[in-house]
Amino acid sequence: MKYLAALLLAGVATPALAQHAGHDMQVPPKAESPAEEDHSMPMQHGDPAMQDMPMMDHGASSQDPPVAGPPPAARTGPAHAADTVFDPQAMAVARAQTEQAMGAILTSKVLIDRVEYRARDGDDGYLWDGQAWYGGDIDKLWIKSEGEGSFGEPLEHGEAQALWSHALDPWFDLQIGVRQDFGVGPDRTHLAIGVQGLAPYWFEVDGALFVSNEGDVTARAEAEYDLRLTQKLILQPRAEVNLSAQDIPELGIGSGLSTAEAGLRLRYAIEPQFAPYVGVSWERSFGHTRDYARQQGEPSGGFAFTFGLRSWF
Repeated sequence: MKYLAALLLAGVATPALAQHAGHDMQVPPKAESPAEEDHSMPMQHGDPAMQDMPMMDHGASSQDPPVAGPPPAARTGPAHAADTVFDPQAMAVARAQTEQAMGAILTSKVLIDRVEYRARDGDDGYLWDGQAWYGGDIDKLWIKSEGEGSFGEPLEHGEAQALWSHALDPWFDLQIGVRQDFGVGPDRTHLAIGVQGLAPYWFEVDGALFVSNEGDVTARAEAEYDLRLTQKLILQPRAEVNLSAQDIPELGIGSGLSTAEAGLRLRYAIEPQFAPYVGVSWERSFGHTRDYARQQGEPSGGFAFTFGLRSWF
């Protein structure tokens, strides 16, 4: 113990040794070297130590990326570098298989959007509206058909369209082709051009301009929206307007806004491909179109209760 006491008196013992020895002594703090910093005290801007420290610029990187494009030599190599290592014919087959797997796939679909019975005041009728397409992601062959009539009477109006469809972007297609009318009155063949696709908020829209072989110019715009009440129960509002650039008396069509239709259908998807529905539809003719209808003893508009089926495969 006399050696330990001597060390403590000489100030050489560490605080841990002093505590272990049971003495209540204050050990002098260890002197700091010039290289050590006291982190408990912030350094001021005018501190000489701060003048030797590099300042950081948070607004720009010290090494900005190059702004020039790749060097010309980067474009002088082969179109497919793998052909320099592997058999070019084998690589061509592999690239074709990759393109096929990544999107160059031909697919098809048939959609029966509406096929329905229409219960009207003393004049029950029917309606069909369907379309089908075949092709790839960018270009497709599109077929459309629709028509309506009354039971026990000749077909009032029917049409079929054959269109080339080209994708403008992921949402809309440009469609160009021909439309053939049939039914009551003289037949017409039309040049058809329009757009079809999915508008913001998931509205399905379809608009087209038609020029007949007689020089008649007409247009049509349609929009519908699927409001899912449950996974299987869907409420679908739908609207359609038809316009004409001139009077077409032989077809009973007047210039301007000729007809408009609005409907509300509630369908139940027993399966995604099979969905019966019920609904109500309102239609009306305007202007000279309404006058032509009255001259032929036909109503200018009214309501109809509908029962139908929507299906696709």
